[in-house]
Amino acid sequence: MQVASQVRRLVAAVSALFLSSSGLAAVEGIAVPSTAPSERPYRRAEPPFPAAYFSVGMEREADEDRSRPYWVESELETFAAARVVSDYRSLLLNDDIVAFYGSPKSTRMGILGAYPMEELDRLLGEWANAYDAANGERGVRKAFYIIYGTVWPEGEIGLLNESRLVEYVEYALAHDILVFVDHQIGKYTVAEAMRRILPFLRYPNVHLALDPEWRTTNPMVEIGSVTAEELNKAQETMEDYIIEHGYPGERMLVVHQFNYKMIAGRERVLSDFGRVRLVHCADGFGHPTLKRYAYNYNALAPNIPVKGFKLFFKSGVPGAGFDEPLMSPADVLALQPRPFLVMYQ
Repeated sequence: MQVASQVRRLVAAVSALFLSSSGLAAVEGIAVPSTAPSERPYRRAEPPFPAAYFSVGMEREADEDRSRPYWVESELETFAAARVVSDYRSLLLNDDIVAFYGSPKSTRMGILGAYPMEELDRLLGEWANAYDAANGERGVRKAFYIIYGTVWPEGEIGLLNESRLVEYVEYALAHDILVFVDHQIGKYTVAEAMRRILPFLRYPNVHLALDPEWRTTNPMVEIGSVTAEELNKAQETMEDYIIEHGYPGERMLVVHQFNYKMIAGRERVLSDFGRVRLVHCADGFGHPTLKRYAYNYNALAPNIPVKGFKLFFKSGVPGAGFDEPLMSPADVLALQPRPFLVMYQ
């Protein structure tokens, strides 16, 4: 059997398994993309999250093939079958993610810039342990959430020195820590922002993020925005890049939202890319009631089912917003739907 045929059969099996058990068409009046996987290119044949939970279907299909008396699998086919199962298994299958957010260049932009890497790792570990104690049988992965492209006046973007970013990435790689590379877009297009951060996918622990709040020429005065079409194209570009370069596994793309205007046409956002997991993160600081309100608004977009939640420490920086009181891990995990990514600024 040809390798390509084996790969197509495995992916088709998991797609069929999901679709046979899920008749999703619309939830609370918000349309969910319903195009059949067979009508889309092969690389987007995976159903929406939690399709990763059906990667067991791929494994079972491969086991059944091997058990047939006429089945003799070549070494290449064995590798291809194992690789496709690995590539389509979500990092969020068994684990939640707890991240510290900020810029290594600034103590004013979040906790990540307030401590050296080793101390940051230790403190992050304490918070990860608190979530691990609260989330039942699921594990927790630690992450550095690094602002790589920072918006300046008139929408210009200041980029973090690449060697500085790589220090964090390589430390994280050696200590089993994920890294999110965030771009604030500014006056540029989403496509231009993606071009800046895609090369960091060469590191297997790196994931990407976009912050529509700062997609503006008037930062701190007006709230910026992106369109559903721009987000869909960003995912498509990211998946093409991953496949073209042969990078293993699933990668995440985080998009922030705390205001209705930040994602225009939100109901048209897709989340069915096989190798890119879109994470919809509720941003904004304040009292838990206000934060829950913002999260509940994001929950009204079931077409982006993987949710994230951002919290703000009281930093002591004049004028910096913070959460009062700070929600506990149990409070955060009680949100519906539960967030899979939690970050602290």
